[in-house]
Amino acid sequence: MDAVAVPPALARDLGREAYEPVWRAMQGFTDARTAETPDELWLVEHDPVFTLGQAGKPEHVLMPGDIPVLKVDRGGQVTYHGPGQIVAYPLLDLKRLKVGVREYVCRIEQALIDTLDHWNIRAERREGAPGVYVAGAKIGALGIRVRRGCTFHGLAFNIAMDLSPFHRINPCGYAGLQVTSMLDLGGPSGLDAVKPILLDNLAEQFDLQLQTAPPPDLTGLAALSPLSVAAAVAA
Repeated sequence: MDAVAVPPALARDLGREAYEPVWRAMQGFTDARTAETPDELWLVEHDPVFTLGQAGKPEHVLMPGDIPVLKVDRGGQVTYHGPGQIVAYPLLDLKRLKVGVREYVCRIEQALIDTLDHWNIRAERREGAPGVYVAGAKIGALGIRVRRGCTFHGLAFNIAMDLSPFHRINPCGYAGLQVTSMLDLGGPSGLDAVKPILLDNLAEQFDLQLQTAPPPDLTGLAALSPLSVAAAVAA
């Protein structure tokens, strides 16, 4: 039996979007994809939101105030997304790439480490606490989901953002965890400088041939998820 040819992966820049429509579109894309579906990498900047993972404990959300809290279907505890942060969603077929889940996490971390190294910022992993750290402060968070061997959700990379909302939570479930950003470490003041470097490093880690594509049809993709269909029937 011939192996399935791996098509070029599609890189899509969504600009700034609310969290939930992108989340529902990721679900729909993952549920509808086949063995021939090209992998995709989505980059987005979200409106302010706290997200709580599947096993997330509500007590880690200390003072949400005017920022909404969403319970979502990724791993991990609570984190914050907001302007000035790159959120990257690798929508990859791990079976086709022959990559295990643990290796997948390590490769994402390495892409972040290599991106920071581009600006001479030395970052590292921390045993038992996925993500990327600089001098003990977290700069990149991971929260993933794998369904039928395919990934969605992904990483959040602090570039030039107001970090004060992180004081309203225990970031990733750790009380007192310090959080930092590239700008605070002498790096770029905008996302556009970082996006192509991050994409290149993600592509290198997963041996992807990237092709730029327009933003996805979020509404159309969300409608492909059985969860969306069930919600519509219930309504």
